[in-house]
Amino acid sequence: MDFIAGPEILGLLFLVALVAGCIDAIAGGGGLLTVPMLLAVGVPPAETLATNKLQGSFGTLVASITFIRRGEIDLRRFWPYMAATFGGAVFGTVGVRLIDASALAEVIPVLLIGVALYVLLSPRAGDIEAHRRVSDAFFIAVVASAIGAYDGFFGPGTGSFFAIAFVALLGYSLRRATAHAKVLNFTSNVASLAVFVGGGHVVWVIGGAMALGQLIGARVGAHLVITAGARIVRPILVVMSLALALKLLIWG
Repeated sequence: MDFIAGPEILGLLFLVALVAGCIDAIAGGGGLLTVPMLLAVGVPPAETLATNKLQGSFGTLVASITFIRRGEIDLRRFWPYMAATFGGAVFGTVGVRLIDASALAEVIPVLLIGVALYVLLSPRAGDIEAHRRVSDAFFIAVVASAIGAYDGFFGPGTGSFFAIAFVALLGYSLRRATAHAKVLNFTSNVASLAVFVGGGHVVWVIGGAMALGQLIGARVGAHLVITAGARIVRPILVVMSLALALKLLIWG
């Protein structure tokens, strides 16, 4: 897709992606900024979704690398989660062409509000490690693959859903949950991006400018998670979950 963007538009999209990358690394929801901005500058809807996946993949990659280097994730044990998420995301991205996704716009706000209420009404949830409620096998086969499919099919709130699943089901702290959620979010982004690239929908020049912003913002956000933990993750997770729910309820 050929889409001409001048230096002013590229600079604006770079700044938006920088802020979105920081937010995404902390709690997810950066697409709340990047998708409307891409549409606002005239990028068609299909190309917007594809280009957003491109720039978002860079942000989640940088955040994931930062968390891995700080010892938050053991990739040797985590690859089955990633494989299930990848498979689910491919399935969801292909499936979105066959099924009307509009029904999800009515269900997802309720789930996002539920995420916000869980965090608000469980003030100690995620501060420390807790007892797990499901096995690793169940989480991999059901939860990781389902959220991966959701990200490929629809997308908003994926990072929040992954993070709260790690806290509520596996008993992770919010800091650890955010780190693991970011790796799975990167995995689902890459899977969806591969399908979009095959369809020729990515606007590479815009995606490249935004990817640079994501690289910077995601690094800042990941360091904030590592240093501040639940103190910064909890309020931003609540705010972004409610903001995404409100956006879907009002604008769809």
